[in-house]
Amino acid sequence: MALTFKKFVQNPRRGTIKLLKQKARPALNRMLVQYSEVGDPPTFDPAVFPFTAELEASWRTIRQEVEAVLGYRTAIPPFQEVSPDQYRISKDESWRTFWLRGFGAVSPLGRAICPRTSELLEAIPGVETALFSILEPGKHIPPHRGVYKGIINYHLGLIVPRMREQCRIRVGEEILYWEEGKSVVFDDTNIHEVWNESDEDRVVLMMQFRRPLRAPGDQLSRLFLQGLRRTPFVTRARENQSRWEQRFVEAIETSRTRAQRPPPGGRDTAGPLVASR
Repeated sequence: MALTFKKFVQNPRRGTIKLLKQKARPALNRMLVQYSEVGDPPTFDPAVFPFTAELEASWRTIRQEVEAVLGYRTAIPPFQEVSPDQYRISKDESWRTFWLRGFGAVSPLGRAICPRTSELLEAIPGVETALFSILEPGKHIPPHRGVYKGIINYHLGLIVPRMREQCRIRVGEEILYWEEGKSVVFDDTNIHEVWNESDEDRVVLMMQFRRPLRAPGDQLSRLFLQGLRRTPFVTRARENQSRWEQRFVEAIETSRTRAQRPPPGGRDTAGPLVASR
């Protein structure tokens, strides 16, 4: 039986699951496109979204914060170990993600370690998910597509390989290259594919934000996302992320403990940190 708008409103969680499985989802996407205030291109001119200018102006500060995160690389989880749905496109540890926000929920750890990035994100309307996406050398993400037109994807280049042609993303038929301090904006419901054929990391600030929509599209999209947050897709990912955050904190504490230890057989040069133990 087809899912009616009334039933969706009455039970958004159940309605969201049905929309993800039924043929109603393509119909929903088509309707959202009709109410889109920014059209429906595969890729967007970043200038369409005013917040991109502020992020680009602050990219060096954001990079400094992600470099601090990279100091604990092994504690940064592979994407699929937070979001199991990603196993279909990534099964190794070459795509790691440090989360700042997941489906509207702000990460306290992310805010503590990356305060300026978090402050910038809080000023952007409609942010659903934000994370640092770390693509290691040789990583290939096969062709795949998102399912929902209500959100748009954003990347800010932070650490980009010197041979940029070896690191690229294809969206539909268009090939895009990241640049440090520059934005890439695209609709992930188009088939896209990613390569890092260089011998260097590629790190971007990756964000998903709500597509600007006219009424009633905006209201329907918010209801859909509200229901999605209650599904196992999201609740399981939040539980996984909570466990990884604890491991990240433990890695920081272990590192600090080691730094406070005096060298074996040598004089204690750590100063007050050791003396206060």
